Amino acid sequence: EAQIVEAGGGLVQIGGSLRLSCRVNGLQFRIRTMFWVRQAPGKGLEWVSSINDSGDIQLYRDSVKGRFTISRDNTRDTLYLQMNSLKPEDTAVYYCATDPLGDNRGQGTQVTVSS
Repeated sequence: EAQIVEAGGGLVQIGGSLRLSCRVNGLQFRIRTMFWVRQAPGKGLEWVSSINDSGDIQLYRDSVKGRFTISRDNTRDTLYLQMNSLKPEDTAVYYCATDPLGDNRGQGTQVTVSS
């Protein structure tokens, strides 16, 4: 059975860091480009970052460039998102997805950045 499971969210102060992880089963993780998307309160899903199958190409939305780092471990079928220098506008539910629109995504993990 195909499964996408995110973890690692939480409550953090402005300027803090979190590392999200996403375990993918049954979806041929190793040959897929993978994505992080997020949904802030009252807003739609937005693409955050993506990484190609081999992990050597990473893309980021402008607002997170220089603060977030996407990576993957194909031996563990796991995707990561290291988030540093967090801001209140990063508050959202973060999803791991197999497409940039987030149509095929996990249940998400809540990230809340507060002062």
